[in-house]
Amino acid sequence: MSALTEQIEKAVLGRHPLLYLKTPEESRVVETLRQLAPNCFDEGKVSVWTCVDGLDSIKGKDTRDPVDAIKAAVNSSINGFFVMKDLPDFITKPEVTRSLRDAYAELLKTGRACIVILSPVLVMPETIKNEICLVEVSLPSPEELLNELLAVQKEYPKKKIAEEHHSEITLALRGLALNEVHHVMHRVFGVGKLEAKDILAQIFEAKKILLGKAGYLEYVQNSFHVDKIGGLENLKEWAMNRVGLFTQESVDAGAPIPRGVLIMGVSGCGKSMSAKALAGLWHLPLFRLDMNLIFSGMYGKPEAAFHNALKSIESVAPAVLWIDEIENALGMTCESTTSEQSLTFSSFLTWMQERPPLVFVAATANRIEVLPAEVIRKGRFDHVFFCDLPGAKERGEIIEIHVRNNGVDPATIDIDKLLLSTKAWSGAEIEQAVIAGRVDARKEGRDFNTEDIRKHTISMVPLSETMEEQVRMIRDWAYQRATRASKKRT
Repeated sequence: MSALTEQIEKAVLGRHPLLYLKTPEESRVVETLRQLAPNCFDEGKVSVWTCVDGLDSIKGKDTRDPVDAIKAAVNSSINGFFVMKDLPDFITKPEVTRSLRDAYAELLKTGRACIVILSPVLVMPETIKNEICLVEVSLPSPEELLNELLAVQKEYPKKKIAEEHHSEITLALRGLALNEVHHVMHRVFGVGKLEAKDILAQIFEAKKILLGKAGYLEYVQNSFHVDKIGGLENLKEWAMNRVGLFTQESVDAGAPIPRGVLIMGVSGCGKSMSAKALAGLWHLPLFRLDMNLIFSGMYGKPEAAFHNALKSIESVAPAVLWIDEIENALGMTCESTTSEQSLTFSSFLTWMQERPPLVFVAATANRIEVLPAEVIRKGRFDHVFFCDLPGAKERGEIIEIHVRNNGVDPATIDIDKLLLSTKAWSGAEIEQAVIAGRVDARKEGRDFNTEDIRKHTISMVPLSETMEEQVRMIRDWAYQRATRASKKRT
């Protein structure tokens, strides 16, 4: 039995004459009601009303007006569900509210029928809240998602997705409505690339569009891999040990699913890259929450917008939620915290404790000393990692990565020479020196070399010098409170 079927059956067993099903999936819900109607009512059927066509079970009478349609449903000899698709657009009118209350009283006596209000948005006047049973329709179950995938596959007899990928793809489809699954799978078969990674890319693109409508959740196009990060061995080892845990099988088996990680440290030392690499390593979509937009007022009250953002990310799980510079995002660096920030902060703490298992939070922070203890305690984040300025071995790896990314063989670069001039440099600063060297060489129409890079490492002043006191303070705090993201510096 699907969750949707169970939700509706419970409401009918409670003899509720008025149901409000909040869902955008009209076809899925109506089909479910058609299957349930004969079991819920004597000779039960499903009648559908729209403001364009009226009530389809009433012939020879104009029932496009909602009041006429409700009266016709009550007076009809037909048993079953009367599905009102467009009623929320009229429900605030006094005459509609009155007719619903009267219908409630009449149908409660007989239990022969149920009026179902179907809408993706909730519009419910205070005067009728006690009479209406609200059901937040759950998203399609894994079984429903797989059935839709197989149904679309039948339309492409020469193309087939390997069965061993069904579980992974079904999990990735979570959070999409059946019509969205229908569209994305047609796109998959139309393109014809049926490897798991190609199918997942199409699904993540659909989720990007879905959450992009919210405005404050940004889908991060992510092809990042841990191999593109120099150093940070401890963090990478922690992530590698958790590959394959983000599956429904792991949840069902009670396996310890990673909940979140807080990555703090010196600016430019790989915090944001690490968040991207985690999502890439675990083959999960990455969404960045823009708290500036949450607090801007563009989407209503901040606490309500924040709640909606969290519900949205839950709906597309499994996913990684990236909160960049969490101390600024939640207003912890402000001298005076507003009531809106306090409410949002409290909501965040509660959600961190209770969130579903397939939502992973990757938070980064520059000033972790301002974070309250309740944020970083165990149970909310699995681990707190500290990204320090890279040692010599790590700097060598970082130089190699960026030289290779810029089209030159690292073997042609004197890395040892560059290590001397990049002491106490961050990875971001090394990257910029390599890019600047490449720009200079390109201007002269040649490949860049060691001296092109070294020229910029000599002229640049690293953050460790310009912000020496702040860097020292971050290190002093982290050494006793966080796990080093890198092995012992060399």
